[in-house]
Amino acid sequence: MGQDHRVLVINHKVVAVAERVPAHVVGDGESTISELVDETNRDPRRGEGHDNILTRIEIDRTTWQLLDRQGYNLDTILPAGEICYLRATANLSTGGIAVDRTDDIHPENIWLAQRVSRIIGLDITGIDIVTSDISRPLRETDGVIVEVNAAPGFRMHVCPSEGIPRNVAEPVINMLFPPGTPTRVPIIAITGTNGKTTTTRLIAHIFKQTQQVVGYTTTDGIYIQDYLVEKGDTTGPQSAQVILQDPTVEVAVLETARGGILRSGLGFSQCDVGVVLNVAADHLGIGDIETVEDLAHLKSVVVETARPNGYAVLNADDPLAAAMAQRVKAQVAYFSMNPESELVRSHTQKGGLAAVYENGYLSILKGDWTLRIEQAIHVPLTMGGRAPFMIANALAASLAAFAQGVSIENIRAALMTFQASVDQTPGRMNLFDLGKFHALIDYAHNPASYEALGSFVRNWPGECTGVVGGPGDRRDEDFITLGKLAADIFDRIIVKEDDDTRGRPRGEAAALIVQGIQEVGGDRPYEVILNETEAVNTALDSAPSDGLVVILPETVSRAISLIKSRNPLQQPNPYQTASANNSNGKYTVMVEAAANTQNGFQTVEVQAQTEETTLNRG
Repeated sequence: MGQDHRVLVINHKVVAVAERVPAHVVGDGESTISELVDETNRDPRRGEGHDNILTRIEIDRTTWQLLDRQGYNLDTILPAGEICYLRATANLSTGGIAVDRTDDIHPENIWLAQRVSRIIGLDITGIDIVTSDISRPLRETDGVIVEVNAAPGFRMHVCPSEGIPRNVAEPVINMLFPPGTPTRVPIIAITGTNGKTTTTRLIAHIFKQTQQVVGYTTTDGIYIQDYLVEKGDTTGPQSAQVILQDPTVEVAVLETARGGILRSGLGFSQCDVGVVLNVAADHLGIGDIETVEDLAHLKSVVVETARPNGYAVLNADDPLAAAMAQRVKAQVAYFSMNPESELVRSHTQKGGLAAVYENGYLSILKGDWTLRIEQAIHVPLTMGGRAPFMIANALAASLAAFAQGVSIENIRAALMTFQASVDQTPGRMNLFDLGKFHALIDYAHNPASYEALGSFVRNWPGECTGVVGGPGDRRDEDFITLGKLAADIFDRIIVKEDDDTRGRPRGEAAALIVQGIQEVGGDRPYEVILNETEAVNTALDSAPSDGLVVILPETVSRAISLIKSRNPLQQPNPYQTASANNSNGKYTVMVEAAANTQNGFQTVEVQAQTEETTLNRG
């Protein structure tokens, strides 16, 4: 025989002990048991069920049976001080009371209870012990553990009938949310004129290497890991909130466009890393954004919200982006295609963080450290190092991830497995092999993106045809500039228009592009086919051998469908190393065939390079 005790163990630590006494009354020598029950129930601490600290005592068949065994009935007058039990069990829900015994339990009994919790494997457990004296080891009192509860109540410990109330909620909260651990989802926010979607997707891909659940927003949809939550242009604050309110997301990577900022601001008050890729003329004359300086001021909002212990990642090669360093509270990190950049050099000499393209490598710089990530020609996104703007995007993404604590190894793994493909970057430098020629789809739609695209197209060995156009809400001078750039980039041009002319008369935008072509193109051949589908098919039907057809579509999915209907060949990775050997300071490397060769292997000799200081952080 003994008293019933409940030992509460949270996170395998004893935090409270209560002696539970069954529902009972104590005689006064004058009142009947029924009257004593009524008097007990008048205690304001008692209520129905679990509504109050204690529960009212109810008389039922169990009570009658127990009274009968004690030789009592409800009309019995108990002598003063005599106890009459009305329940055989000590549950508070049937009218029992609790007496705190936390300070009385013997250390050996604590050890035993904690050992049981680990054996059973419960983070929160209530262990029921029957013993005549909880302050002595159970082996001395013949005490026993009679039950282990997986969902113990806290009421007896928080509000005992006698003794000290115990704050048992605190150890539960500390177990679920350990002190010092992050209490918010890390946010990486990306803005700029061009490259936002590709960089956003690449940053998300990098964070996936850390085995965290990544939520990200882009111009083509909201994603959680590899699942599309909502399709469409989702770069505004409402889309950001979908990610930030999702309980499964552990890292948020948010493409942040000017339109959403103008309409509703940001979807967050602070970010951990803010990225500005570049600032160039686009959407000018809309929403009171009249100059490129106005646009820069608007986009700077993203990095101005970066937390003081976070980072603002800025393009050192873009004066408008670099100047934002003066307006941020966060630490600054620069990325640059120029390893001799004076801004980057000065910044890193002071211990600052940067990413640069140097000696063919994407590298992280900090002080005197050079942490080489990978050669650009081995990074599929850079198209064998032939797309400088993609190298810049990769630098920005790598720097943002590194600033947030991602290891060089994870960054390298992500860069090696991320491609400018329909699956990973739809509409962003998607190259298709159509046998005798190639086709390229890219969502370039402003002068800066045309110029970036041109840096790749000019390296193509064959004739290049451009299917060009632009959104109808741009200024007249913007269309003329697009025409001039198209004439400088392509050998042949087909001018088309978007289905949605955005208020312009049909043909007006095309005529302005033609005006630009004529101003600088001389005898550059061009034709106008306003319907986008017809324009694309015409270009594909007339493409010369070894040529490149560049399509700048309004509707990416439609352009991709038109090309896929022609059964493009599978694109091999031309830079995947198969084997290597070293001889006389040279490496002979077997690689899969490059884009301009047939399937098979070719041998390439490259001079062995001695890396400078190469360190891995973390």
